[in-house]
Amino acid sequence: MSGVVVPIEGGNRSARSSVEPLFNLVSADLEQVNRLVLEKCGSQVEMIPEVARHLIDSGGKRLRPMLTLAAARMCGYKNGENHVLLAASVEFMHTATLLHDDVVDESDMRRGKLAARMLWGNQASVLVGDFLLGQAFRMMVDAGSLAALDVLSHAATVIAEGEVLQLSTAKNLDTNEDEYLAVIRAKTAALFAAAAEVGPIIANAPRSTVSAFRSYGANLGLAFQLIDDALDYGGSSAALGKNVGDDFREGKVTLPVVLAYRRGTDGEREFWRSAITDGQNDDSRLLEAHALLKKYDALTDTVARARHYTEMARDALGPMKSSDHKDALVEVLEFCINRAA
Repeated sequence: MSGVVVPIEGGNRSARSSVEPLFNLVSADLEQVNRLVLEKCGSQVEMIPEVARHLIDSGGKRLRPMLTLAAARMCGYKNGENHVLLAASVEFMHTATLLHDDVVDESDMRRGKLAARMLWGNQASVLVGDFLLGQAFRMMVDAGSLAALDVLSHAATVIAEGEVLQLSTAKNLDTNEDEYLAVIRAKTAALFAAAAEVGPIIANAPRSTVSAFRSYGANLGLAFQLIDDALDYGGSSAALGKNVGDDFREGKVTLPVVLAYRRGTDGEREFWRSAITDGQNDDSRLLEAHALLKKYDALTDTVARARHYTEMARDALGPMKSSDHKDALVEVLEFCINRAA
C-alpha cells in the first residue's frame, strides 16, 4: 500500500513557510558541507560509498547541518571552516541514525526510495552507518573544539539510548505521553539541539546564547517528530519520505496512538491491541485506525503539541538581535508545522 492519504484537519494551508530563506543564507557554506560529505564517504571498500551515497543523494533537506551553519554565522563566526566540519559531522550522524533505524524498524522505504537495507542488506546498512559515525567523530576532532566534541558525542550517546528506549515502548500500549516524549526527546530532539548548540560554541558566544540555541534546536526537534507522527496517519508519502501508515504496520506506539487509545472505549482499546500488539494491521484496519484518531482529535492534538514546542523554540531566540538569520530560523518553525497542512 503506497499510503492512505487523509488530510489532517486544522492545518494552515495558506501559510507555506519554507526552509528556502535559511538555505539561501547558508548556501555557500552548505556547498562546502556537501563537498566534504562526498569526500568523507570515500573508501577503498566499494560498498561503503555506494550505500552511503544512496541515502545522502536521496534529497534530504540538510536541515540539521543548516542549523549549525546558521547558528554559527548568526553568532558572528567569520574565520575558518570549523562550522563546515561540524555541520558535516551532524549530517553524518543523522545519516548513520537513518541507516540504523531502517534496520531496527524493518523499513522498506526511506525518502521515497527503497531503504538501503532492501538493496544491500541489514549487515551492510549497520556497518556503513558505523563507518559514517567514525568519520563524523574524525571531523569533530579536526574542528579542534573540545566543547563542540563534548556536545556532539553526548548527543550520539543520547540518541542510542533513545533507540533502545524505543524498543521498550514498541507495541506497548501502556506507554503514556510523558514516556513517549522521553523517547523522541532522546531519539530525535537531541541531534537538533546539538546541531544548533555547536554553532555558537565555535563562535565563542556567551553561555546564555549557547543555551538559547540548544533550547531552540531541542524544541524544533520535538515538533518535527510530532509532525512526522501525525503525517504517518494523515499525510502523504511525498511529504513523509516513506510509506504512509508504516508506523501503524510496524506496531509503533506514537503520540496519536497514545492519545486515541487512552481516550477510547474498552472496545476501541481492544482494536488498538489487536492492531498494534497482535499485528492485525492491513489497509482496512489502517482506515479504521484513522477514524478513531479523528474521533478523538488525536491528530489535531498532536499537531497542537508540536505547535507548542515551536512556540518555545521561537521564545528561545526572542531576546536575540534581529537579523536575517534569526528570521529564517523562525520561519523554519512555521515550515515544520505547515508540513501537516
